[in-house]
Amino acid sequence: MKINDNYNNLTESYLFSTISKKIAEFKEKNPNADIIKMGIGDVTLPLAKTVVDAMTKASMEMGKKESFRGYGPEQGYDFLRASIKEYYGKKNVSLKDDEIFVSDGAKSDLGNILDIFSIDNKVLIPDPVYPVYLDTNIMAGREVAFMKAGEENNFLPMPDESVAADIIYLCSPNNPTGSVYTYEMLAKWVQYAINQNAVILFDAAYECFIKDKSLPTSIYLIPGAEKCAIEFSSFSKMAGFTGTRCGYTVIPMALEFEGVKLNKLWLRRQTTKFNGVPYIIQRGAEAALCDEGFAQCRNNIEYYMKNAEIMAETFRKKGIYFTGGENSPYIWLKCPDNMTSWEFFDYLLEKANLVGTPGSGFGENGEGFFRLTAFGDRDNTIEAMKRIEKLL
Repeated sequence: MKINDNYNNLTESYLFSTISKKIAEFKEKNPNADIIKMGIGDVTLPLAKTVVDAMTKASMEMGKKESFRGYGPEQGYDFLRASIKEYYGKKNVSLKDDEIFVSDGAKSDLGNILDIFSIDNKVLIPDPVYPVYLDTNIMAGREVAFMKAGEENNFLPMPDESVAADIIYLCSPNNPTGSVYTYEMLAKWVQYAINQNAVILFDAAYECFIKDKSLPTSIYLIPGAEKCAIEFSSFSKMAGFTGTRCGYTVIPMALEFEGVKLNKLWLRRQTTKFNGVPYIIQRGAEAALCDEGFAQCRNNIEYYMKNAEIMAETFRKKGIYFTGGENSPYIWLKCPDNMTSWEFFDYLLEKANLVGTPGSGFGENGEGFFRLTAFGDRDNTIEAMKRIEKLL
């Protein structure tokens, strides 16, 4: 018996596990410390009332024989897929119901989608970016190349025709930097993917935070993207489903390689390895997309973006370089005094009892930078910025 020794090539601990460990150690030594956490991108506001009402009604249905439901369709109930299709329609993106697959979150699908691709494919990943892209490919043993992001390109790397790639990861708005690609930028990526005969895995989990109407909220707004891109999105941040788990992946029928539709492969994968998202959760997701529910979810999003505005104003005052905060719930700031990411983490924790995420955890190019989230309580956000103003 042999293990998958690709796991030995992973970093010793997942980034957020290391952060939790450091907080626990600090708390043990300083039990009375009032720690404000702005590290993990978890929401704090409760679910919208319309969503809760829909879940409550669905729960009651499960207690009656005539409305009880067992196994649901692996790709999602028709009612939710129809709602997602309508949501895209409002963006002027036309989808078919069978191009939409409901899942338990974008993170799961971003890792699981690799099942349908050859191990020999060359992977291109931005640096810095969400760690799951890299880790899942290391687990599989694929060759990974990086596109460097930094101050010089506003953390939005562009394609290099001299670099070969089969699988390309793009995240916009980007986690962790909060930077957002323009239509023109994404058009260049679509053309590059077509030229390379490659597939773009487009993570749009934070699209609902884009306030600037001139910026795209889906890669399918770019002509030709339906032939080269898979889009992943989630209700986690849009509707606060981090604890209830629901997302979706869009695979157009036009997306075809070696004479095989990727939609067909993913359907086969899901029907074999996935039993679907609970009916109760899907009813809640459907409610989040109805007019009343969406308006309530938007109120929560605006609350978080007001937090981001408060944070951004603080760093502008202090003259500290940052990206994000305008079309994203993340602030990506440059560590002061040439501190490393982990040095700044320790400094904030010890001197101001604040927790953020070291940029180095998102890749080599994240060194010297730091991520703060706007998903906290308003009073805590204001207090945290007071502490930062005093400290820096």
